[in-house]
Amino acid sequence: MQPLSTHNLGFPRIGAKRELKTATEAFWAGKLPLEELLATGAALRKAHWQLQQAAGVDLIPSNDFSFYDQMLDQSCLLGNLPPRFHHAGGPVELPLLFKVARGSGEHDGCGCGATAGEMTKWFDTNYHYIVPEFEEGTRFAVSTSKPFDEFAEALALGIRTKPVLIGPLSYLFLGKGPAGFDRLALLERLLPVYGEILSRLHAQGAEWVQLDEPILALDLPAEWRAAFAQAYTKLKAAAPGLRLLLATYFGELRENAATAAALPVDALHLDATRAPAEVGPLCELLAPGTILSLGVVDGRNLWRNPLDASASLLAEATGRLGRERVWVAPSCSLLHVPVSLQHEEKLDAELKSWFAFAEEKLAEVVALARVGTAQEDTAFLQANRAAIASRKASPRIHRAEVRARAAAVVPGDSQRATPFADRRVRQLAALGLPAFPTTTIGSFPQTPDIRAARARFKKGALPEADYTTFLREKTAECIRFQEEVGLDVLVHGEFERNDMVEYFGEQLDGFAFTQNGWVQSYGSRCVKPPVLFGDVARPRAMTVEWARYAQSLTSRPMKGMLTGPVTILQWSFVRDDQPRMETARQLGLAIRDEVQDLEAAGIRVIQIDEPALREGLPLRRSDWAAYLKRATEAFRLSASGVRDETQIHTHMCYCEFNDIIDSIAALDADVISIETSRSNMELLEAFVSFRYPNEVGPGVWDIHSPRVPSQEEMLALLRKAAAVLPPEHLWVNPDCGLKTRAWAETEASLRHLVAAARAMRGEG
Repeated sequence: MQPLSTHNLGFPRIGAKRELKTATEAFWAGKLPLEELLATGAALRKAHWQLQQAAGVDLIPSNDFSFYDQMLDQSCLLGNLPPRFHHAGGPVELPLLFKVARGSGEHDGCGCGATAGEMTKWFDTNYHYIVPEFEEGTRFAVSTSKPFDEFAEALALGIRTKPVLIGPLSYLFLGKGPAGFDRLALLERLLPVYGEILSRLHAQGAEWVQLDEPILALDLPAEWRAAFAQAYTKLKAAAPGLRLLLATYFGELRENAATAAALPVDALHLDATRAPAEVGPLCELLAPGTILSLGVVDGRNLWRNPLDASASLLAEATGRLGRERVWVAPSCSLLHVPVSLQHEEKLDAELKSWFAFAEEKLAEVVALARVGTAQEDTAFLQANRAAIASRKASPRIHRAEVRARAAAVVPGDSQRATPFADRRVRQLAALGLPAFPTTTIGSFPQTPDIRAARARFKKGALPEADYTTFLREKTAECIRFQEEVGLDVLVHGEFERNDMVEYFGEQLDGFAFTQNGWVQSYGSRCVKPPVLFGDVARPRAMTVEWARYAQSLTSRPMKGMLTGPVTILQWSFVRDDQPRMETARQLGLAIRDEVQDLEAAGIRVIQIDEPALREGLPLRRSDWAAYLKRATEAFRLSASGVRDETQIHTHMCYCEFNDIIDSIAALDADVISIETSRSNMELLEAFVSFRYPNEVGPGVWDIHSPRVPSQEEMLALLRKAAAVLPPEHLWVNPDCGLKTRAWAETEASLRHLVAAARAMRGEG
């Protein structure tokens, strides 16, 4: 009996040591020629293809590599760039792609001063994509050679890859257009270009192409569901002989299952970690001869896969379809997990035995394919069983006192003592702020000297006392700057923090940390999520000392800066042995203790960031209510133990607010700051339509772009906001924290921001 066929949907791009990040940022800084950046990309692709080949994967992906984002790559491939970048057709080169991703300054060669493409979350992950933009006149044409070049690169290495493309329906559905514009109307215009791409790949020697259609895991309007059959009939006809794999992931197909199963494709991929119950029914729905690819190894977490359970699913499918019609794969692209455990030299041995990164997940895929054959790896399977049993029985996971406290929570624990209107009166009197008060979101630039000092401290080369003195000096400089520029509510700059989640995880019980567990968040931005493996408790105060020190340096209000329980949950690799919302409640109680200690230390403004609240939504609307009830409770639990005079802020960015605006209101934060500059205040509409009752800080500076917006540009945004929301409820702030920005652009932009706020006061 032969092993089952295996394939992979995508591999991490950044490199085990973030080589792509280093090279890309050096190119942006003008320190690395374009040719060397391209060479770095080629070297990474080669290494990743050969790694997958050595692992025993049968069908290896290409075109899954990206210098920024796969959706932006698809836009460039299709020649669909926002008109403000004045692309008149022809090849789209990498520097232009970066301008769309990051924005274009007046003097960078483009001369257009264009704002960057809008960025939002990729389904319920912490990955961000650049949103395609459409209008009635949008035309498509093959405009890059990327998928063809990368297929040829791999073929020259002796590897016939499976090129990966975003499918046409998902590309249109996940984009945006003017109000009322029907994006589906562009499908007839788009399909011939997809057909040309497929035909060219087939002519090069491609035997399989993977078309990703993750929107099949969403609630789709009937007309979009109906469009799949039309679209894939035409795509199949465009390149006769080319075999198509349609990939879905992140959720169940539900009512879309019959649509997906009936499509004229050669293979259909199902995320069997999210939809195990659909394996049997899908086997019955598939047309004769269609291959079922089962994603039985979770590509979204770093826990070892329970191989026995996965083998049972595969056995069910092979029993119905036969072994030649069942493939084994990860559930989705491995983009969402770190590269390899081999670089983790300091991890606790027991914890390490519970983990599997991308490289190890491929080994699990191959091992599952060989179960029951002469090539079955008995030792591998036994080691897997031992690791699963070890984790389940480990005493370090469960703490009786944490569980007892969580079980004792009552509804009153998650409610402020008085309504917002009454709290607002007391807060105005206590804080004495002007109209259109100005603030920032929290972090200030993490300059090279700060990163170098942190690295030296972690290596033991810088004594703790000297490191603390250095950070205090940086904090004092930051506060003096904020006072000089004229901000009203200050922050301490967060120079002691490496990451907004990792920093807290390091101080909470129940977390573990990797050395090189990096994953891509967007562009060159990489994060190293903590591993939340056990019950959560706060053994001591985490931020109080720094907040107290910062407040001692100024008479202006100082914000205490915290990350909220839902965001810590979403941006960690979370235990899967209990419901996620049980873990969220434990986190809410830990943050509640910190909030109360900050208030006792004299901090009158406390911000609890929840940028990940929206991304945690289940993909199906029918599942939202239960999630939102528990998520908002976790936030309120963290925030509700303070006096009326203490002002609670929260922050959210890069998400659609319309769908959950009632739950955002249910958080009952006194002030919410949101990202609105990239959308030109479009995202504010949700707060207007809902008549959001509390105060709002719509961002007027896109901090994910190196552009310095002018005072006039910020003032125009503020006027738009003040025209639709009560001016007395408006704050003035950037879109997000300033950690990734340089000091020069930070200083210039904040001066413009303060000047715009003062102009608004004059207009009032």
